[in-house]
Amino acid sequence: MAGLQFKFQNVLYIVPRQLIVHRRFSEGVNYIKNTNLSSLKRGTGGRSSFNGIVATVFGSSGFLGAYVCNKLGKIGTQLILPYRGDPYHVRSLKLVGDLGQVLFQPYHLLDEDSIFKAVKHSNVVINLVGRDWETKNFTFDRVHVEGARKLAKVSKAAGVETFIHVSALNASEHPPEYMMDGGSKFLASKWRGEVAVKEEFPEAIIFRPADIYGQEDSFLRYYCSFWRHQGKMMPLYRSGEHSIKQPVFVEDVAAGIVAACKEKHLKGKIYQAVGPTRYKLSELVDWFHRIINKSDEWGYYRYDLRFDPLFQLRVSLLPKLTLGTYPKGNIHWEKVERECHSDVVVPGIETLEDLGVTLTRMEDQVPWELKTYRAYSYYELELNEFAIPNPPQPVVS
Repeated sequence: MAGLQFKFQNVLYIVPRQLIVHRRFSEGVNYIKNTNLSSLKRGTGGRSSFNGIVATVFGSSGFLGAYVCNKLGKIGTQLILPYRGDPYHVRSLKLVGDLGQVLFQPYHLLDEDSIFKAVKHSNVVINLVGRDWETKNFTFDRVHVEGARKLAKVSKAAGVETFIHVSALNASEHPPEYMMDGGSKFLASKWRGEVAVKEEFPEAIIFRPADIYGQEDSFLRYYCSFWRHQGKMMPLYRSGEHSIKQPVFVEDVAAGIVAACKEKHLKGKIYQAVGPTRYKLSELVDWFHRIINKSDEWGYYRYDLRFDPLFQLRVSLLPKLTLGTYPKGNIHWEKVERECHSDVVVPGIETLEDLGVTLTRMEDQVPWELKTYRAYSYYELELNEFAIPNPPQPVVS
């Protein structure tokens, strides 16, 4: 064959007309079958490497999004973070990855062209977009159903390999009714969102998290806030004795999502993101108050909110007083309705432990999370001036 020939490390290179063709003489030589950027791994897999994953994370500015992006950035993932509104809301995420590995892209949830620009270079797309309350521009259906459908549809058309959709535990076509006629619209829309995603992207991986706790959460801080109390009293549906919860630590949910990004054989699976232990809501709320030194001696006690018209009036009025923006203290009927539900873990559907995640016990994490809410915080805990609070009693199945 005409052309320049040379041999290097058992590979014969022939260069006819400036084109390099190589032949393999040993099994140790690997061809590059895919010339896409995502196939060109570099480094040892740490923060300053490129692990081959280009991930677009929708909803990265939310509570869970920061943890997911941080864990992805630590293992050398290139991140594309779409944002809506003020770019300053996502600027802190610049630090989750190495220099040049975190890119920002403006988008609108219902604009397919802007979505395509955000996903066209990615092999993984993660949908963390969600709302706890409705606004005049974004209802539950527009966010959880129509928006999720567009993300899945455009990702499929762009050739995305892995699509991860975060739904909710207890999502149901017909949620049970507690305090609202027709039940939770949030949970019903989450169920319809799962159906929409599966129609557009059948291989999508779906996570169904229970109540997630962690820094800046809306679970621990919700029950410890001034707004959720009625004075020093805590109104709960049926005093919290009939609601069973299985809260999960935010780091564990993020670890499960990252594990799903790295595996190629999980297509079409559903994972229930729940904690290791089930508790009565009453036990959890009592324990929170023991941790922050606001238990019985402080004047705290629980009662049934069904018989408190003043609290019900406050739940109805607070969202109206904030003119459709963030509800004060996250107090609104949709939130109250969802806290009445017991967490249902369906047998046969895998959990985070099946992804290799070691679950965090609430007893090990919650006391640290609630430090800022502790009364008499000027007393040092190490001096043992306060009794160590008894942990919550788990529900025995």
